[in-house]
Amino acid sequence: MITPSPTTKIAPNLARGTCVEIVDATATKLGHIVFGVPNTNYELHLRPTAVVRPAGVDKRIIGTIKVDARRVDVVQSGGRFVEPVFGRPRRVQGGVVAVDAGQNSIVVNAGVPITLVLTDPRQQAAGFEVGQIVSCDVHDGATFTQTA
Repeated sequence: MITPSPTTKIAPNLARGTCVEIVDATATKLGHIVFGVPNTNYELHLRPTAVVRPAGVDKRIIGTIKVDARRVDVVQSGGRFVEPVFGRPRRVQGGVVAVDAGQNSIVVNAGVPITLVLTDPRQQAAGFEVGQIVSCDVHDGATFTQTA
């Protein structure tokens, strides 16, 4: 948990959390960071797009989490979550907070902001509205791009 809890506002597509661990690549596995989400037990395994420079382990980091979504469905009920709690994201559900038609992506608040890049050719970001609850499975390879 981030202590004290942050109160400053940041862009809706930015994820604020802690760098729990930096795992180096091996001969059989790609390197990743373990991103801790504040006020939850989430420890997401994300591939950094560049060298992540936290002030140290369990220190704050801010950046963008991006995943390639399979078919995204609008659902009528449900909460905000990422499955599984520990490991690489496989399923995401939450409310749409931003739509980027140019990049064909939407930002979903799933307990942490996640940018879903739409990969189903039958879907366009313009077809989604802010406030809708959406759910989808995601491809392997969730990335993290540090901004601060």
